[in-house]
Amino acid sequence: MNVRLPIAVLMFLAALPVLAATAGQPAPNFTLTDTKGNAVQLSDFKGKYVVLEWTNPGCPFVRNHYNTRNMQSLQSEWNAKDVVWLSIDSSNQSSFDFMPPAKLGAWMQGKGAAQKAVLVDADSTTAKLYQAKTTPHMFVIDPQGKIIYAGAIDDRPSTRPDDPPAANNYVRAALTQATGGVPVAAATTTPYGCSIKY
Repeated sequence: MNVRLPIAVLMFLAALPVLAATAGQPAPNFTLTDTKGNAVQLSDFKGKYVVLEWTNPGCPFVRNHYNTRNMQSLQSEWNAKDVVWLSIDSSNQSSFDFMPPAKLGAWMQGKGAAQKAVLVDADSTTAKLYQAKTTPHMFVIDPQGKIIYAGAIDDRPSTRPDDPPAANNYVRAALTQATGGVPVAAATTTPYGCSIKY
């Protein structure tokens, strides 16, 4: 039986928002190019824990986490435990926040960043896929490819340098619990920071 839906119904369905990538769901796969021109696919890291960090060097919240070396210390801490850390800049290439790959890579290198790769999402497709809202917006993915944490980096939504070291870091907590065989206590929090420039 061939059922034709009225145009109004189809338009309504098309207007429904795509569900955000949330804890408990499979992490949507993506392929992006890093600042060195290499293609990086999320599914390449199946079998490992992966952290996705949405970033934007023009954002005061991001700068605070890098200026205090909070982000780099997290990256280094979990790199040593075989966790794959991917930083993604989804500032649309038409926005004033867009940074060319070479410049973005140089900024990260200058900060001593220690992620596996810095990825450029110049058309914001991957950010939309995850419904990433802010910089930073953090996701932790388990070895089976399921999101086990989504939200803020910590519980101190500020740009004060004293806050990152004193904060309850949700990403560290999620990774510590998950790698220790314990369910993640706070699997979802509200992200804070600068809005991603789609």
